[in-house]
Amino acid sequence: MRCSSPLRIGVLLAASALPSHVSAAEFVIAGPRAMGMGGAGVAVTTNALATYWNPAGLAMTQTVDIRVQGGGLAIDRRGLGDALHDLENFNTSDTSSDNLARGQSIADRINQPGATVSVNGSAGLYLKGHLGEHALGFNVSDVATGGGFVSTPVQASQPGGAGTPITVAGQMALRGLEARQLAFSYAYAFSDKTFSIGVTAKVIQGAAYRGSTDLQGGSGVSTTDHFGKPNISTTYGIDIGAIYRPSSWIRFGIVAKDINQPTFDAAEGGELKLEPQVRAGVAINPYSTLTLTADVDATSNKTFVPGEKSQLLSLGIEQTILSEFLSFRVGTFKNMQDASTPFVPTAGLGVRWFNFRADAGGGYDFREKGALVSASISLTF
Repeated sequence: MRCSSPLRIGVLLAASALPSHVSAAEFVIAGPRAMGMGGAGVAVTTNALATYWNPAGLAMTQTVDIRVQGGGLAIDRRGLGDALHDLENFNTSDTSSDNLARGQSIADRINQPGATVSVNGSAGLYLKGHLGEHALGFNVSDVATGGGFVSTPVQASQPGGAGTPITVAGQMALRGLEARQLAFSYAYAFSDKTFSIGVTAKVIQGAAYRGSTDLQGGSGVSTTDHFGKPNISTTYGIDIGAIYRPSSWIRFGIVAKDINQPTFDAAEGGELKLEPQVRAGVAINPYSTLTLTADVDATSNKTFVPGEKSQLLSLGIEQTILSEFLSFRVGTFKNMQDASTPFVPTAGLGVRWFNFRADAGGGYDFREKGALVSASISLTF
């Protein structure tokens, strides 16, 4: 592979595919506002993206919102990307014992426990409207998760004996799922928006992948021809949510996604069942232009990488100025299921010009070389 480490990881993960039996999937951060605030969106999202985050949020404001967004996250754990780069540049024609030791060192780095790559992302069109205290939402979106991990350990050897060319070889498995969704949401607010409830019904086309790619010293890591064709199946999902606002300056939110446990046909037989995800959040407004928010996953969610689980704690701040002409956001998140991972910093910016808004957000894990980015444009009336 002849590309930089981040691009190499992105290409690798784009071909991610799925195992025969998996339950649940990690909670994907959708939209640049939430991403800029560390991935917190359950209690704070009241625009059209509430059809994803928490349908109850639709009823907390009487606006019409049309929004297009896209974004994703990629993580390279334990330096796997750099090790693959060194594997590609390994000189197999150098038959010396020092070079054999160098090849084994690369193999050990690739084989080390926890050396994996993973990705998730979302994109789509989101709409929101209202009729008095009744709110309606709709989205056409794609939510994807996936990962890559070593399935056959890499080994360095000289098959022909001392003085013959060195072979450094193994295999990486690729797993992933696209959930292509057509979602309809309804929400209702009670008692002057003190309390709201919402529900989202989703028709989901699942595209399940399962593949592998050879890891070979001196040659590129290719996924283009190895992720296989997706196994397509269609089912439905149901999300429910609620928001409680005891005062004008604080809101509590909770959402349960996929409560009916949607089941898809997995690649190469078997089934994929998505277990319910539950996330809670709080949003505080010390004054009208400042928002403090936090989310936490109440469930521990499996990922497509064996042994890796996701349970995020997200914290964020948003400060608006000049009647929301500019919005500045900072935040952080941490996977509580992995004590070794640090808090990942995030930031974002929003610009509003009359009814038009453009937002961007992102973050970077300096330890694991994980990057996330998102952007959106919208019209709000």
